[in-house]
Amino acid sequence: MKQQRAAQRAAKLEEYKKREAKAKRNKRIGLWAGIVGGVAVLGLVAGSVFLMPRPATYSAGSAGAEIDGVELFDNGSNHVTTPVTYPQTPPAGGEHNPTWLNCGVYTEPVPNENAVHSLEHGALWVTYDPSISDDELAIIKEKLPSTYVILSPFEGLPSPIVISGWNSQLQLESASDERFEQFFEEYWKSDKVPEPGALCSGALDAPGKVS
Repeated sequence: MKQQRAAQRAAKLEEYKKREAKAKRNKRIGLWAGIVGGVAVLGLVAGSVFLMPRPATYSAGSAGAEIDGVELFDNGSNHVTTPVTYPQTPPAGGEHNPTWLNCGVYTEPVPNENAVHSLEHGALWVTYDPSISDDELAIIKEKLPSTYVILSPFEGLPSPIVISGWNSQLQLESASDERFEQFFEEYWKSDKVPEPGALCSGALDAPGKVS
């Protein structure tokens, strides 16, 4: 009987050791799988961040550069609460609403009077004919800075793309035109606007704002 009980205890002990060894193996496998999975996830996150398009960068302030095709105007800057008929299409300065338009990307036309107020703060307004291709629109977006810019469709433009600053404007046939970046380098956050450095956020979000 003693030998039988001893054999049973030995068998149970051996079974226990096997279960412990298996549990340790599974734990090690799970640990390494977690590490490998975590590294893979970090790699994907890092890769996606690296591949994300970054906003374009431009120097603030105007250096007085002359850009072929740029038109300059002499519009006033009074605040009004009534609709305004502008001499330029799209507007490039003039009387405007006391509330500025928050800078960003819009998929719908924005109110002229509010957008002009943003120009007064040094923002640039990129307008495009709604019929341009998705590829052309994508090129435009790649060239935009992260702030102090408004992008919106505009009916009845004189060219497929028009960039407007305060009392300055450039008509373009294509977003690939090198003058696109030249205009931004000269007129973005210009120090020659009526209210340089004033905010381009915290006011009005028009319908269609996506970013």
